[in-house]
Amino acid sequence: MATQRILDFLATRRPEGPCLVVDLDVVRENYCAFEKALPDSRIYYAVKANPAPEILRLLAQLGSSFDTASVAEIEMALNAGATADRISFGNTIKKERDIARAFDLGIRLFAVDSVEEVEKIARVAPGARVFCRVLTDGEGADWPLSRKFGCVPEMAVDVLRQARALGLDAYGVSFHVGSQQTDLTAWDRALADARRVFAALAEEGIVLRMVNMGGGFPTRYLRDVPAAQAYGQAIFTALRKYFGNRIPETIIEPGRGMVGNAGVIKSEVVLISKKADNDNVRWVFLDIGKFGGLAETMDEAIRYPLLTRHDGSETAPCVLAGPTCDSADVLYEKTPYPLPLSLTIGDEVLIEGTGAYTTTYASVAFNGFEPLRSYVI
Repeated sequence: MATQRILDFLATRRPEGPCLVVDLDVVRENYCAFEKALPDSRIYYAVKANPAPEILRLLAQLGSSFDTASVAEIEMALNAGATADRISFGNTIKKERDIARAFDLGIRLFAVDSVEEVEKIARVAPGARVFCRVLTDGEGADWPLSRKFGCVPEMAVDVLRQARALGLDAYGVSFHVGSQQTDLTAWDRALADARRVFAALAEEGIVLRMVNMGGGFPTRYLRDVPAAQAYGQAIFTALRKYFGNRIPETIIEPGRGMVGNAGVIKSEVVLISKKADNDNVRWVFLDIGKFGGLAETMDEAIRYPLLTRHDGSETAPCVLAGPTCDSADVLYEKTPYPLPLSLTIGDEVLIEGTGAYTTTYASVAFNGFEPLRSYVI
């Protein structure tokens, strides 16, 4: 959120145009909270959430491992000081030459969700460890994941059996309960599926050793969310329920939960207007929108907290939109956003909780607008 350090930076530097400011002190606090909440789980930061070199370097120094989606992200983690044994190639959709490149860089841990992906890895990364992603329903998440990733538990058994047959190390299973997950029981349902895969393969003499419990840990936006400690307790209870005293190695992959609340976007009101004289809903246009980094407002899934200098005064509902010449660049219309009636053109609007999935979603130069600039303090 808008820490005093961020407010002081904006007041003294006065950066031109929309920008993201991330406070590393908050990232450090979040990492320590995850360590405390799940002390027996290894933390693999999801680089895609925010790959700023300063964030990666801090996390590497704190002892974090890294979940990567591409060779470029692997190289970012290595450049930040992580060793190859602390990096997972967590994308289930990889070109064979990228798998080979990762293997050359020392990566030995790969995600799969199909026999076809296993075959690619067996050809160019012999002996590597693989874990199979299992589908989840994503119920309870603000940003549910589609059926694009993962397979049903029965197929996961086949995939890992084939991995073993091709000389790979059938290491474990993974799942993702959906981004911004606020239902503490979501991990219980997913761990039940993981246990089924473990049990089925154990009968064949294939002993899995790891469960990657993914991300999904939320950032506080307009609603309160459970603390890391509550997630830790719920997850540990579910692990004991399904694995008893033989709890496997576990991994978590926080992204949003690690950096979301560490960042604030500074934006400016470009225009306030109406569509008809008798319209009681104003349109407020900012200098940042969906294509500038706020893609997660799609379907109004993520509703960011907004701060203005007029907060505390009378408000009225507004449609909030971005500056581009694309009709899809509307942030909140289905559920209008209450903003002060005294808000005027040129006013600064701070968008909180924007440390994750903003700079990486920003377009290169749509309509000629430059990509979202980022400052890490």
